[in-house]
Amino acid sequence: MEGGKLIIFSAPSGSGKTTITKYLLEQPELNLAFSVSATSRPRRGKEKHGEHYYFMSISDFKNHIKNDEFLEWEEVYRDNFYGTLKSEVERLWALGKNVIFDIDVVGGLRIKKKFPENTLAVFVKPPSVDELKIRLKKRSTESDDKINMRIAKASVELATAPQFDKIIKNYELDIALKEAYDLVADFVGVKQEK
Repeated sequence: MEGGKLIIFSAPSGSGKTTITKYLLEQPELNLAFSVSATSRPRRGKEKHGEHYYFMSISDFKNHIKNDEFLEWEEVYRDNFYGTLKSEVERLWALGKNVIFDIDVVGGLRIKKKFPENTLAVFVKPPSVDELKIRLKKRSTESDDKINMRIAKASVELATAPQFDKIIKNYELDIALKEAYDLVADFVGVKQEK
C-alpha cells in the first residue's frame, strides 16, 4: 500500500476534530478526501452507510479482521468496533487524493506507525474535560451513561497527546481552524502567502 499523504485528526469526543476535518475538506487546494471508517455500532439519526460510516454487523466486522482487510481497527467500547478499511484508503489514493481521518487516538497512532513518512498526526486538545462534557451534552445524541463513558476515556486519550506530531488547542475555533489549515497546507505542499 502506498500513495498520497495521510492526515490524522484525533481527540476525545467533543474536542472539535470533526468540525476541523469538515472545514479542511472544504478547502479544494488541499486536495483532501475523507476516509470513511467502518463500525459495528448501530446508525444514529440520519447517518448514511458509505457516507458517515460503513456499517457492519459484529460478525461481518470480525470477518474483515480475520481477512486482514483493515489498516487499523479497535474495539472502542464493548462490541463497538471501529476501523479503517485498506480498500477505502486505496480507493482515495487511486483518485489522487490526500486522505484525511477523523479517528480515535489509538487508530490514529497505529496508522502513523505504519506510514511514518507519509503521515501527519494531529491531536486536538479541548479546553478542559468539563468543557468536553458540556459539548457532549449539547449534542443530545447519547445517554448520560455513554457521555460518562466518553469522559472517562478522554483522560486516557489526553495522555497520548505527546505521541502526535502536533497538538492544536481548540479553545477558540477560528484560531484552531487556521492552525489546522496551516499545518495541513505545509504538509501537503500548498504554497501560502505570508
